[in-house]
Amino acid sequence: MISCGFRGQNCARPVGSGRLTVMALLFCCLLFAGFSASAQDQNNNNKDQNKDASQQPPPPANPNQQEAPPAAGGPQNDVGPYVIPKKKEEPPPPAPEKPKKIDNMPDYSIKVEVPLVTLDVLVTSRDGQTIPGLRQENFKIFEDGQPQSIASFNQSKAPITAVLLIEFASSPMFHQLQQYYYMYDALNAAYTFASGLQKDDYVAVVSYDMRPHILVDFSQDKRAINGALNMLRIPGFSERNLFDATFDTLDRIDRIEGKKYIILVSSGADTFSKLTLDQILKKIKSTKDVTIYPVSIGWVYREMRDARGAASGATEVGWLQNDNQLNTFAKLTGGRAFFPRFEGELPEIFQQISADIRNQYTISYHPTNAKLDGTYRKLKVELQAPDGGQLKVRDQKGKDVKTIVYTREGYTAKHTVE
Repeated sequence: MISCGFRGQNCARPVGSGRLTVMALLFCCLLFAGFSASAQDQNNNNKDQNKDASQQPPPPANPNQQEAPPAAGGPQNDVGPYVIPKKKEEPPPPAPEKPKKIDNMPDYSIKVEVPLVTLDVLVTSRDGQTIPGLRQENFKIFEDGQPQSIASFNQSKAPITAVLLIEFASSPMFHQLQQYYYMYDALNAAYTFASGLQKDDYVAVVSYDMRPHILVDFSQDKRAINGALNMLRIPGFSERNLFDATFDTLDRIDRIEGKKYIILVSSGADTFSKLTLDQILKKIKSTKDVTIYPVSIGWVYREMRDARGAASGATEVGWLQNDNQLNTFAKLTGGRAFFPRFEGELPEIFQQISADIRNQYTISYHPTNAKLDGTYRKLKVELQAPDGGQLKVRDQKGKDVKTIVYTREGYTAKHTVE
């Protein structure tokens, strides 16, 4: 046996050390092989677990999780988010089919114009009181004797658009008294009319002698209207060109849409107009949506002349002709002419004019004669009961009241050149 010491002494290896080395190497090989097998088994187990997981059912849903809303918007149950509903995308409408092109045929279009006639109708009692509350079935319209079917019917108290046309001319020296009375009546009538205007009314003031003078254009300001009337103090020319002034006024307001009125404060005399009576009447007939309300002046002077016997036959005929001209202007346009003999009549007269304007019936119809030939068509409006019989109107005491219908006597159809 070999012994071993510490201080420089040799240490001998025991017998059998080579066998131990071989056994250690063998143990390492076996251990490595075991590790490889274990890794291979682990890989196989992982594959088996993945395969089983794919075949198992999904886990239960979370009860607190909110479901997405349906496509139409809004929640599927009592709880959940709200969204804006989606609009259905509708396909665009198909384009209209173009007409087939015909050889040697030019392109063309057809335009059909259906005429429409609008009337302002006023119904009053015999003493001039307006009668409201009538209905469409209470009216019958005739054009050249042919009945017409009413297309629309309305009654409204709309603001007025009017021209205050005032005669303001001087007189020769020997007619100074006549000039005073005419001027006084004209101004008194004008101020009375202006005092009855409402805030939404549009009024223009025009005076005339030899020619018309626009004192104020259409305005809602009463102060401007009264200021224009205050300018009428010293008359100019002695001519009273009624026809020229009326024609000019009609020509100007014909460009304004809607219903218009002319309050004509005049003696009805015409001394030096370029136009004749026939020409001005033709102009009145061809102008639509205009109603003339003449108010005669100078009656005090006329009464004084008649009382003194100073009026000659020629003067009487002239005055009657003047009155006839004012009456004709009113009848052609559906208005009323007034001939006050006393100053106290003016307030009542202008109240009646205001009531007429604000209580008219507006009736429209398509004429059976649709020709655009420029002819003048006569109109007539009658009243009837709903059953077609005679309409009876009674006053507060139950007495029958005679009615009067005011409307324009006719109209001129449009004219097209063929």
